[in-house]
Amino acid sequence: MKVFAHTRWDLAPVLAAVAHLAFNIYLIAGFESRPLWVSAVLGALYAVSISWNINSISHNFIHTPYFSVRWMNRAFSLLESVTIGFSQTYYHWVHMRHHSGNSDRPDDKGDTVDLLSIYRHGRDGEPENVWSYTFLSFFRDDLGDIHASIASKRPFEAKWGRFELVFFLGAVALALVYDWRAVLFFVPFYYLGNCLSSLNGYYEHLHGDPDEPIAWGVSSHKSFYNWLWFGNGYHAEHHYRPRTHWTKLRVLHEQIKDEQEEAGVHVISTCHALGFMAKENRQAEFADEF
Repeated sequence: MKVFAHTRWDLAPVLAAVAHLAFNIYLIAGFESRPLWVSAVLGALYAVSISWNINSISHNFIHTPYFSVRWMNRAFSLLESVTIGFSQTYYHWVHMRHHSGNSDRPDDKGDTVDLLSIYRHGRDGEPENVWSYTFLSFFRDDLGDIHASIASKRPFEAKWGRFELVFFLGAVALALVYDWRAVLFFVPFYYLGNCLSSLNGYYEHLHGDPDEPIAWGVSSHKSFYNWLWFGNGYHAEHHYRPRTHWTKLRVLHEQIKDEQEEAGVHVISTCHALGFMAKENRQAEFADEF
């Protein structure tokens, strides 16, 4: 039986997801035996790991499900839900809305197709401030609306998404019984991890062009970043051809780089999460002032 739907290279993100879940379990199981300062360091790593998983493993799974067998994809979706602390099915719906709008600007009614658009809560057609986008996005998801929207077309998917969420909450309940102090200690790091994911998303589109498909996203072509984040740096390429497997994004870039240069695709020299340090962003902001 063929296990992987696309390539055996998908074993890498699958094993990474399992390792991430094991790390989460260790955070709770080993809390009592560790000094607090060590747990704080691990908490910071936990926060980064949430953003890493959401924007690489979980994200790629949405566009190119790893397994050829449906039940295996269901099982992996459940594993990811527990690991990232949010229903993978719900995330799938939100992310596909993101691709429908591609960080679009508000319409005449002040609404955007993309619920994650950096322009959605901005003013005068400008992107929202990076600080408010980073720290408030976590509170803007409406689970009821997400569930209802999925249920209107795919009732079973909506029920599965709710099951994933309940399963995650059940795992949290077990963790609370095991060591409630550990759970409370890591809650702020969980929130921080989601903020880092929003920060990552902000710079994936800042100085992109919502009106030009090939320039919808912002790319970073740093080799180590793309190795560690399973191709997430090729974000303009991904938005232009979202069904391209993560292992083929570099090849796609080579194929369309002349068109990208002609269209003025924004490319930064840091990973997206460090976009505030990218000289290309500072240069673009300086140019906008004149």
